[in-house]
This record gives sequence, C-alpha cells and structure tokens, in this order.
Amino acid sequence: MVNIFQLMPYLEGDEMRYIQELIKDFDDSQAQQFSLAYSSRRKDPTTILILAVVGLLGVAGIHRFILGQIGMGILYFFTAGLCLIGTIIDMVNYKKLAFEFNSREAQNVASMIRNFSQS
Repeated sequence: MVNIFQLMPYLEGDEMRYIQELIKDFDDSQAQQFSLAYSSRRKDPTTILILAVVGLLGVAGIHRFILGQIGMGILYFFTAGLCLIGTIIDMVNYKKLAFEFNSREAQNVASMIRNFSQS
C-alpha cells in the first residue's frame, strides 16, 4: 500500500482519506503518476476562500469559474454573488466546494492511469 502522505504531504483530512482509498490498488509507479497529475489539477481550499473574499469585495464569481462552474460564475458575476448571500455561503463552505472539485479531478486522473496501465 502506498503512503499518500509521502507523495502529497499537503493533503488534509477527508481529501487524504479519499485519495488513499482511491489509489489503494496502485503500485508505486502508478501512485507517483497519480500524484504528479493530480497535483497539477487540484485546487487548494485556501485559494478558493481567498477568491470568494475577492468576490465579496469586488468581482463576484471568480471562485466558481476556477472550480469549472462557468454557469454559476456568470450568475454570480451578474447578480453580485446573488446579492452577496451566495458568496457569503461559499465562503463558509469553501472546503466543501474544493473537496467536490478535487474528488472529481482525482477520479478522472485515477481512471486515466488505470486505462493507461491496461493498454
């Protein structure tokens, strides 16, 4: 079993447990490939929080664009973060937003590595 903390020491809590479970069947080479690919796609929760604060003070919806939620980003932009309420809620739930994005990216990367290994 691969020690995910050695490959990605910046992971915390739920994300670390999720990644550990996702790559439990990977060998060392696959785990390193996963680590490199996932690290480049992963969004840091602190960055999401900072961008939500920027949205509160200026351009709303930036954090949604970064998370790949283009429609919500446009909605936030034209409604001033749904009259600031949506932006405030996102500031409270920033870890959840980042975890949802990161878990989707982790699944995509893991699938890509599994498919590559089978060929």
